[in-house]
Amino acid sequence: MEPSILYQREYGMVRLRLRELMDQRRINRNQMARRIGVRFEVVDKWYQGEVEKLDLDILARLCFVLGCQAGELLEYSGPGSDTVE
Repeated sequence: MEPSILYQREYGMVRLRLRELMDQRRINRNQMARRIGVRFEVVDKWYQGEVEKLDLDILARLCFVLGCQAGELLEYSGPGSDTVE
C-alpha cells in the first residue's frame, strides 16, 4: 500500500545545549542578551530549548561569544537513540 500524504516519519531530534555551555562559562541570560545584542526573551527561548526554527545569525553570535562551534550548541539524536531525553 502506498503511504498517504499524512504518513509521518521519525527523523530524530536536535537538542540545544546553550544552557549547559552558558552555565559552564558562568554567563547568565541577561549578560548573553547584551553581548549578542538581542532581547532577553530571544536568549531565554534558546536557553530553555524552545526554539522551533534556527536563526543562523543568532547561532553565529552565540558561537562567537561562547568561543565554540555550532556543533557544540546543537546535538542531533537519531530515531531510537538513547541520547534523547
